[in-house]
Amino acid sequence: MSVTGIKGDRRWSDSMPMAYEQHLVPVVFRPFAEDLTARAAALRPGRILELAAGTGVLTSRLLAADSSAEVTATDLNEAMVAFGATRAPGAVWRQADAQRLPFTDGGFDLVVCQFGVMFFPDRVAAFTEVRRVLAPSGRFLFNTWGPLASHGFEVALQAGLERAFPVDPPRFLPTVPHGYADPALVAADLTAAGFTVEEERELTLQGRAASTADLATGYLTGTPLRAAVEERGGGPAVRATVIEEMTARLGPGPVSAPMTAYVFRAAT
Repeated sequence: MSVTGIKGDRRWSDSMPMAYEQHLVPVVFRPFAEDLTARAAALRPGRILELAAGTGVLTSRLLAADSSAEVTATDLNEAMVAFGATRAPGAVWRQADAQRLPFTDGGFDLVVCQFGVMFFPDRVAAFTEVRRVLAPSGRFLFNTWGPLASHGFEVALQAGLERAFPVDPPRFLPTVPHGYADPALVAADLTAAGFTVEEERELTLQGRAASTADLATGYLTGTPLRAAVEERGGGPAVRATVIEEMTARLGPGPVSAPMTAYVFRAAT
């Protein structure tokens, strides 16, 4: 997921989707995609819109859960849309800004978003757009990360970055992925957009990776941390330092860690 007007430490580049898909999706995102898919299937939607679909980890599961559902997957980033379309070709893929959705009013029964709302510059505006494109009695289902301290892999990663850059470490993790970690604020934004919050749940799942080296590669080459490190003159030595710190905290591998998110379901 990317957004307009994003700062240097949040940018996505065309070469990042493969690293994201290979190293991060199976470990960090697939477990939560399976959870969201089960919640979505229970609602029996006929027309689904996905925001910030990325490489299609949730998209493919939504399609598999109900072959009769019509799934439209969107992302602002062209590279993610192109990559995702190869991973989940059963969906209709479109580049779209969540704050200016190119769809008619009331066109979807369900809007889903996995770990994308944190990137929206104006969340109330984006949520208002979501409400506009939902049919009466439609649902908005999404998740957002909890505090950085509740994500074992990313605590270790941030410690490695701070060790590699003691003066000016990248702050992408605490400020963006974990920058919308107050459930009360999320609920207030939904209410401001005209939604009724039906469910709010804290969910902790276990992530498992073959090694800290794989995780470091995924985060440092498959997320906006790549630009942040490059802008600070980082190179192979930064990756080595990050891996060393992560290994000291998590072990040599295989490694596992808890990851906490909040799941919301809201109604029009």
